[in-house]
Amino acid sequence: MTPPPTTPPFQLSVVLNGEPRSMAVDPRMLLVEALREGFGLAGPKIGCATGDCGACTVRLDGRIVKSCLELVQAAAGSEITTIEGMADGDRLSAVQQAFCDRYGFQCGFCLSGMLFAAEDLLGANPCPSDEEIRDAIRGNLCRCTGYQNVVEAIREAGAGRRAAASSED
Repeated sequence: MTPPPTTPPFQLSVVLNGEPRSMAVDPRMLLVEALREGFGLAGPKIGCATGDCGACTVRLDGRIVKSCLELVQAAAGSEITTIEGMADGDRLSAVQQAFCDRYGFQCGFCLSGMLFAAEDLLGANPCPSDEEIRDAIRGNLCRCTGYQNVVEAIREAGAGRRAAASSED
């Protein structure tokens, strides 16, 4: 019996959390696998592998995507931000800090999806209603928090953004 043909490696070059990175990968690999196994990041998780849970969410060229649905080839030459890249050095982003302050996560599995959904929502609407917040996080599953602390964290992050914007005026 002949072994199945092997796929030649694909050179993936990206800007990952602000740093140019490159590695040889199997072109059939999912982006989430490359981020975790190849680049050693723990933020994006493999939950459902169908795009339903949001645990694998990253920012790819400015838009949030479920990295379990993206092949590495689709990310070639792109800029990728994971939750590891949201902070400014040791200083958490306002959204990350609000999630810590309001206990918006417990196990952390859903955190990537929740944080990126919150960032996108607050970028478009710094004063969302609770209903708008719940709608924005709809594509992210959390089994620990019951979502109320997540809503409170996003509300707090929005208030912080509004206060910062008004102090700049």
